[in-house]
Amino acid sequence: MAEAFFRKYASPKFNVISAGTTPSSKLNPIVVEVMREVGIEMLEQSPKTLSNEMIENSSKTINMGCMDKESCPALFIDEVINWEISDPKEKSIEDVREIRDEILKKVLQLIESFEK
Repeated sequence: MAEAFFRKYASPKFNVISAGTTPSSKLNPIVVEVMREVGIEMLEQSPKTLSNEMIENSSKTINMGCMDKESCPALFIDEVINWEISDPKEKSIEDVREIRDEILKKVLQLIESFEK
């Protein structure tokens, strides 16, 4: 969701990649549905595994939240911004809408901080 919002609202000069330490094999259908509700199609996105190359080539790293404390990016990446957002996995559509709205708020704040 964060990648999709960033792509929609940030300047094209920014490049964003969303990845996880243990990503699902496919997008959560409830996430796809709630993003469609706000006019964003996620057809081009797919879960990706976080790589060393991604980390080395990034200027900012955002950690959404850690379910697996042993592989949490905050443990092995310096200067991580922690958002502590709940994982939408196995959540109700109402909960996923709340998560979506929280992510949107944080993405817009991040974009605003880049513009200052």
